[in-house]
Amino acid sequence: MGPNGGGKSTLFRILATSLSPTSGSATILGRDLIADPASARPFLGVVFQSPSLDNKLTVRENLVHGGRLYGLSGTNLTVRINEMLSRYRLAARAGDLCGTLSGGLRRRVELAKSLLHKPKVVLLDEPSTGLDPAARQDLWEHLLALKAEGATILTTTHLMDEGDRCDRVAILDQGKIVAMGTPAALKAEIGGDVITIEADDASGLRDEITKRFGVTPRAFGGQLRLERASGHAFIPQLVEAFPGRLRAVSLSRPSLEDAFLHHAGRRFADAEAAA
Repeated sequence: MGPNGGGKSTLFRILATSLSPTSGSATILGRDLIADPASARPFLGVVFQSPSLDNKLTVRENLVHGGRLYGLSGTNLTVRINEMLSRYRLAARAGDLCGTLSGGLRRRVELAKSLLHKPKVVLLDEPSTGLDPAARQDLWEHLLALKAEGATILTTTHLMDEGDRCDRVAILDQGKIVAMGTPAALKAEIGGDVITIEADDASGLRDEITKRFGVTPRAFGGQLRLERASGHAFIPQLVEAFPGRLRAVSLSRPSLEDAFLHHAGRRFADAEAAA
């Protein structure tokens, strides 16, 4: 997980064996992706961020072509295609040209194509890009079903709620992993509640809060942000200490966006704007 331009797609391309790194090493299932990428490809299912379907072929024809690239043929390929069409509720659309399908349906076809050969590892680069909320929910239900069947799924995302659905999250910023762990563990590192303060003189107020309470909020435009245990008890102290100077004060539990800020030292939105 990380902002646009943080390095997610580059890492994805390396793991998908479509890009060789300039240095370092990469392995999947014990197979060296740099020295012998071909040895890993049969075990990978890949869904790219950009559409990879041929819009002038039907759903079934796209699956036939994808299966043959992985060495499937004959009855075995036909059986697998029918299984995938059924699993992803595409049987009724098997004869439709992919160019006529909605974004959600095309994503389902891409996922079906990537799973024809029963890969052990599924790589997805921002698979929900361009999907409406209902189609995105449908996609994640399919991914969770794959997980239940024993597949390892690695997905890139810049959406916080998608990160919350994962077992483990690696936060990328400027090409480096700045934190990694379960969503709960990453949030727990915040060390308390998150208090956001809006004020006209945020810069001056920041120094006064530091002097009075011994904590230094981070300043972002007209906002101050600080982490504090029992934040609900601290807010009345703030309001009483600076009467009339606070335009708004909000309290929230830590999120993955807070975890990004905690480790990267800048807001997610600021990182995307910089990229």
